Amino acid sequence: MKNPLAQIPDFGQSIWLDYIRRKFIASGELQALIDNDDLRGVTSNPAIFEEAIAHSDDYTQAIHDLAKAGKSAEEIFLAIAIEDVQNAAHLFHDVYERTNALDGYVSLEVSPSLALDTEGTIAEAKSSWKTLDSKNVMIKIPGTKEGLPAITEVIGSGINVNVTLLFGLERYREVAEAYIAGLEELDKKGQPLENVASVASFFLSRIDAMVDPLLEKIVAENTGRSLEAKQLIGKVAIASARVAYHIYKEVFGSERFKALEAKGAKPQRLLWASTSTKNPAYRDVIYIEELIGPNTVNTVPKDTLNAFRDHGKPADRLEAGIEEAQWVLYQLEDVVGIKLLDISKKLEEEGIQKFIKPYTSLIDVLNQKREEALAS
Repeated sequence: MKNPLAQIPDFGQSIWLDYIRRKFIASGELQALIDNDDLRGVTSNPAIFEEAIAHSDDYTQAIHDLAKAGKSAEEIFLAIAIEDVQNAAHLFHDVYERTNALDGYVSLEVSPSLALDTEGTIAEAKSSWKTLDSKNVMIKIPGTKEGLPAITEVIGSGINVNVTLLFGLERYREVAEAYIAGLEELDKKGQPLENVASVASFFLSRIDAMVDPLLEKIVAENTGRSLEAKQLIGKVAIASARVAYHIYKEVFGSERFKALEAKGAKPQRLLWASTSTKNPAYRDVIYIEELIGPNTVNTVPKDTLNAFRDHGKPADRLEAGIEEAQWVLYQLEDVVGIKLLDISKKLEEEGIQKFIKPYTSLIDVLNQKREEALAS
């Protein structure tokens, strides 16, 4: 019998891993996950690379060689990241071919300092894509207001995009429409549409981590809203995801998209991100189990991947309870008085900072290692 992870694709969902490190790729560990768990992709971010580069000796020789070649700390980081992504993408080439370019992608993020810089994002996305020189990679672009025109431009240039840092439903709809606009641009240029792939990364546990304390405070104050607030604890992220999927089906079932689909375009799949459980009171695989469904991706950290392999219960649950999900969001806003738009805005701002901080730390470490290499 297949292990629980390997059963998830039977329900139309692909599991990607939210982790990358040079030794992990070279040792055969990543290949084993592809072979045994039907792992279908990898995502990376500045925090993951900071952990890998600053806290291991995997990169000592590479940093030394790049420093001696006169590279800056930023250039050293990009060279290291690109090599890791290329090596991982090579391992996923067969997955990419077997799934007809649906899966097998490895994602590389633009610099987090560009999250509010449209032109800078476009320039770095195009530059990294050219350097990576691989069909089965995605460039991660934050789904900020400034990121929307960048998504359209980059998709319109035939580049695969993983839209990251999505927390709100309104912004998710804008991102889906930005993707379609990019496909329309590509079509106007007479370029093939079937070669372009994209995912929209909707972050989950961070929503509950921000909303739950607000609900718990209302419960503790024992006001007229306490009972309603108590019923919503731990439910808002999954409810948001289910409603986002409802939007996905509406946008990609539209006549506008169907015209592109007839020319080979793929829908931009929803990807569930931030799926490790922050609250120990919740089941450690809740953000996988509750959101398994067709035409979706879930990117999970190693610990959560191992937990699901051990005791996960795969089943198609994503579309179960859409009415309840809509009721949860209605109660949250109109009865309890917590506005999701305010929450998603705060989470977006926090999310940018949570990637800038490790990136800055990493550049500081690389500067130090660079000076040591030059001094030797």
